[in-house]
Amino acid sequence: MISGIRITKLLSIKDYRGELTEIFRLSDLPDFKFKQSNFVRSKAGVLRGVHVHKQHTDYLIILEGRATIGMKDLRRDSDTHGEFLSIEVTGEELTSIVIPPGVAHGFYFHEPSLHIYQVDEYWNPKDELGCFWADPDLGMKWPQSDVILSERDANLPPLKVLLEQLTV
Repeated sequence: MISGIRITKLLSIKDYRGELTEIFRLSDLPDFKFKQSNFVRSKAGVLRGVHVHKQHTDYLIILEGRATIGMKDLRRDSDTHGEFLSIEVTGEELTSIVIPPGVAHGFYFHEPSLHIYQVDEYWNPKDELGCFWADPDLGMKWPQSDVILSERDANLPPLKVLLEQLTV
C-alpha cells in the first residue's frame, strides 16, 4: 500500500426501490475539505493520465462501469517512495479512493464509465503535472496498450522530466 492512499468499500443499502450509498462523511476524513466536485464520463478504452498534483488531494468514486487505477508514489520524503499500486474498481461495488499530492495516478476504463471526484483545492493548471502513461521508467502495467488518450495526455513528457518539475 502507498502511504496516504485510502481505499474504502462503501456500504450500500438496497431494497425493492433501489439503493442508497453514503459517499462521503467528513468524520471519516476530517482533514479533507473539498472545494470542487467533478463528474466525468469515459468511453471504453480511454486512459486518463498519468497525472500528479503538488497541492491537491483527490477523492474519487467509480459510479458506473469498471476502471483500473494505477498509482505510483513520487514523494521523495515518503516511506513508500517509488511504490506502485494498481487496483480495479467497479460501479457494482462502490469504493472511494483518496489520492494525496505527489502520488501519480492514471485511470484505464474497460467499459463506458462514470466517476465523480472531489478535490480540496480549486482547479489550477499550474498544479496539473503528468508524464507519459506508457513510459517504461514509470513501471505501470496497464490492461491494454491500445488506448484512447486526450491530446494533452498523449504529449506528456517522460517520467524523468516530471520528476524534475516536482523538485522545482
